Amino acid sequence: MSMKEQKMTSSQNKKSMINMEWIQKYSTFVVLILMFVGFAISIDRFATIFNLTNILQQISILTIVGCGLTFGFAAKEIDLSVGYTVGLAGILVPMLLVNGFDVWFALSAGMAAGLVVGVTNGLLVTKVGIPSLIATLAIGSVLFGINFLLTGGRAIYGGLPDSFLFLGQGRIMGVPILAFFMLGAVVLAWFVMERTVFGRYIYAVGGNQKAAELSGVRIVFYRTAALAIVALFAAAAGALLAARLGSGQPNVGERYLLDGLATVFIGMTMFRPGTATILGTFCGALFIGIIDNGLNLIGMDTYVQNIVKGIVILVAVAIVSRTTSLKLL
Repeated sequence: MSMKEQKMTSSQNKKSMINMEWIQKYSTFVVLILMFVGFAISIDRFATIFNLTNILQQISILTIVGCGLTFGFAAKEIDLSVGYTVGLAGILVPMLLVNGFDVWFALSAGMAAGLVVGVTNGLLVTKVGIPSLIATLAIGSVLFGINFLLTGGRAIYGGLPDSFLFLGQGRIMGVPILAFFMLGAVVLAWFVMERTVFGRYIYAVGGNQKAAELSGVRIVFYRTAALAIVALFAAAAGALLAARLGSGQPNVGERYLLDGLATVFIGMTMFRPGTATILGTFCGALFIGIIDNGLNLIGMDTYVQNIVKGIVILVAVAIVSRTTSLKLL
């Protein structure tokens, strides 16, 4: 083979590698755009301002939960108690409010409860040595019991102050307040993960614990901190969910486990395949929200939507597993 042919072959190989890398990074994002355009063309009501703001409101709680889970995934820890943590804060805050406590005190108590759950998860994983899947699954079962014990299995209705309800139901210039909370959570989480030493250490712990430890990173602290942040975001989501619903319901947070995991898995197929990122998680939440909203407008039953989301998760995990060395356990 001549030198010229070798250069041409090398150039073609480089172009092929660049194309493959581009496909791995942006193919899911392209699918998201095509899905949006498809629904907009086929459903008259889909692309209206009212419906688009409705989608933002629908994905706000999910995105906040997903942002927290991203910290856990980045540290290679999965929190299966996150839905029940949403439920715990979602009943604790309304319960305190109907008993006459101040809004800020109730919200602080809800966040404190989330922190306790997160730190407990972290200590069980780092000090006791229980894998995060098992530890958080067990804690989730405990929280499920606590949620029903506190409420007797009944929803908490009435007596909630307007200032609290405004957090979940209010709008500013037509944009839901929840969308601003979502944006704030995304920006804050992105900044911490991408622009601080703390975020880099979280990624380092998830990438190679032994190498991180030899570099002086406090493994126990950052693994515990990651799980604590997951629970803090879940608690904030739970409080906002109660404000949106105008009530506290003990089992309302359960759906956010599957959907929250889905947002992160879908996000791991784009931008930095195999790595949990905040922007990827946000796009994953948009993916879920557009699917739910579009199928609702079509009139498709809820159980069919669950089937679709389950398939989407399987496809996302399959893509990540085949294109990267995905290791979560």
